[in-house]
This record gives sequence, structure tokens and C-alpha cells, in this order.
Amino acid sequence: PIAIGILSANEELKPDLLDSHMMMGELSLDGTLLPIKGVLPIALNAREAGFKAIILPEDNAREASVVDGISVFGMKNISEVISFLNGKLDVKEYIPKYLNENDKTSVVNAFDFADVKGQDNVKRALEIAAAGGHNAIMIGPPGSGKTMLAKRLPGILPHLSLSEALETTKIHSIVGNMAKDTGLIWRRPFRSPHHTISDVALVGGGSFPKPGEISLAHNGVLFMDELPEFKRSALEVMRQPLEDREICISRSKLVVNYPANIMLVASMNPCPCGYYNHPTKECVCAPGAVRKYLSKISGPLLDRIDIHIEVVPLEFEKMASDEKAETSEKIRARVVNARKIQARRFKGSDGVYSNSQMSVAMMNKYCVISDDAKDLLKQAMEKTGLSARAYNRILKVARTIADLEDAKDIQVYHIAEAIQYRSLDRDTWGG
Repeated sequence: PIAIGILSANEELKPDLLDSHMMMGELSLDGTLLPIKGVLPIALNAREAGFKAIILPEDNAREASVVDGISVFGMKNISEVISFLNGKLDVKEYIPKYLNENDKTSVVNAFDFADVKGQDNVKRALEIAAAGGHNAIMIGPPGSGKTMLAKRLPGILPHLSLSEALETTKIHSIVGNMAKDTGLIWRRPFRSPHHTISDVALVGGGSFPKPGEISLAHNGVLFMDELPEFKRSALEVMRQPLEDREICISRSKLVVNYPANIMLVASMNPCPCGYYNHPTKECVCAPGAVRKYLSKISGPLLDRIDIHIEVVPLEFEKMASDEKAETSEKIRARVVNARKIQARRFKGSDGVYSNSQMSVAMMNKYCVISDDAKDLLKQAMEKTGLSARAYNRILKVARTIADLEDAKDIQVYHIAEAIQYRSLDRDTWGG
């Protein structure tokens, strides 16, 4: 843009197209146009500002072309731009192979739930989590299959809606994660940072603030393996984005808000040695060590996790069994159907796509329960000391369980199953 401005000031370009065409890109020393980051949000702003077309590097053309109502021209070098503006070169508008939601490409997930023997209760819990966008944590000894199960979660998640895809693509565009042949991102992100990650890399920030892993997982899954091994400061800073679904980066010169509507899936061992509650191996931890290990994850953070799942090691007979497990495709069909029910329910509610995102007002409307269900929930809260936030989580999970059955009302057994997924709230856990 600066080079074109200088040429225009020297009257070496015709001014006809300059007012209606936005230009962006980096100019190399040999005149080649180099791709830049953040093309999609720039293109959206260009359309809102009334520009008719965009001239940009060829490698950025596909990403910008997902914006309707504005023409996109991809150029290789500044010579082409000059010739185009002077009317000496006829450049065709970039038209991608697919643009709309119905043209989503189907990417086969390498991991399938059919590969996992047994663990039906864990699969059921992950299905509920995927159907309602709920946060979940798996607790079990080493080798019980926690990571294996988590890696298969993307295979049962529905594709992004058009509005979700635009939100997600904008974030990855800003960071520069977009390949030149990528238009919109239709598959939900699955991010799995290592526990040695820094606070800034996890939540975002830096000298020139940019999104962290929490925002890169927006509208998708953030998988945190061995949760207690993450730094306490990093875990505690997640409390606010899990509740507000955005992360606020405050610096002396500016304040930036990044979206962080994530589905948190975590895993952990039950104790330092890993064998607390193991059916065959004895836990060798000192008295109180289990409780101390669990205390690395604060109560307020656990409150924000809807589903707690205990993963028990498989017996040899089940591991050696030839019985075929249910495929991810079948599970995904139920998840997609439940998400469609939620899409109809929250139609017109901006930014609400799943049951986990319901406000208190929405819960009062969509999570009405019978007197019997209230009595059951009251008993559970009195015995386990559940917080008000945990109460809301149980109602949301029960609403998702009902959606999976295509049930209009929440039944007592829906509440009973939802209560079972609060195992870490029990006073008996950890001794």
C-alpha cells in the first residue's frame, strides 16, 4: 500500500480504482507480494467500510474470498498491481471451489472409538460432553486409556456452523495458522498443549498481544493432559475465560479481548503414584497425599468442569475380546442430532450454540424439572456439599442427556445420571 501510494502521488497510476479497492500485503525487495496474517478480519472490515474489491498477495486470496459481497484479486508482484490499476492487465476475480456451509469437506479422523475396548461409561460421558459442549475431566491410573479416549473426541464433534466457522477462522488468521489453500475452517479445533507451556502461550498476550491456546481452541476442544502438572498460575487464570467465554489481556498501552468459547477436556492420575482406587494395584502414597495432589486443582476450577469421569483399567478378558465397539460415526450421528435440537432452541440468541452456554435466564426457561427431580437434586447437594455453580452444571448436563434422547422434558433419571458425573465433589474422594 505504501509503494502504491507513492506511485499514485507521482501520478504514475490512474486514480480510478484507488478509492474503491483496498490493498494489503508485504512487498519484498524483488517486488514479490508476500502473504500476511489476519486477512479474513481485514476483508470483513473492508466490506463494512464500503470497499468494492481487495488486492492482495496470491497466497491470501482463498482466505479473503470467503467474505461475500467484495471482489478478491490475488497478485504475484507489484508490477501486476500497477498494470491492473492502469487498465493494462485483465486479472480475473478469485473464485474458490467452495464457499458455503453445504460444501464442507469431510476429513476422516485417524482415531475411532471402535478401537477402544470397553470403557462404555467413559464413552457415554464424552458423548454427552460433545453433545452439549460441556467441560470434562477424566481421572484414572496410568494406562487406563484417558489420552486414547480424548484423541478420539474430535471424531464425534459436529462441524462448525457458518457463524462459528467465521469466528474460528478469524482467530487462526490473526496468528498466521492459515495455509494458502484454506478458506473457512469447518472442523472444530483440537488443541493439546504440553504441561510445560508458559502462561502467555496458554492464555495469550506478549509484547505484541496475540491469541493463546485458549483462543486457538475457540469453538473447539482444549485438551490438558496431566492437569495437576500445569503451573498453578496457568490453571487459575483459566477460571475467568471458562465462565465468561472470553479472555481479557490487559497491558499498560492497550486492552484486548479474545474469544475463548472452549470445551475443556482434562485428564489426571488420582494420586502421585497413580494407583489410588486401582482394582488390583495398591496405592503407596502417604496419608493425605491424594487430597494434597487433588488440591493442585482448586475447587473453583473444578466447579467449572461439568463432567467428572472415573476411568478404570480394563480386565484382560475385555482387552482380548473380539467384540466390536460402536464406531465414532454412529456416536457422532447422535451428537449432531442433539446439536440440531439445541440450534433450534437457541435460534436468535447471539453467541449461544450449545447447552453449556446457557445463561441463568435460559436455564429457568429450558431446564424446568419436576418435584421428584428437585428432591433428588436436593439430597445430592446436601450429601456432597455442591455449590450453586455445580447445581447449574448438573441441570445443563441433564438437559443435554434429554436432548440425546430427543426428550422434551428433563426426567428424574436424567438428573440422576448428571449427578453421577460429579464424583470429585464427594467428600470421600481422596480419603
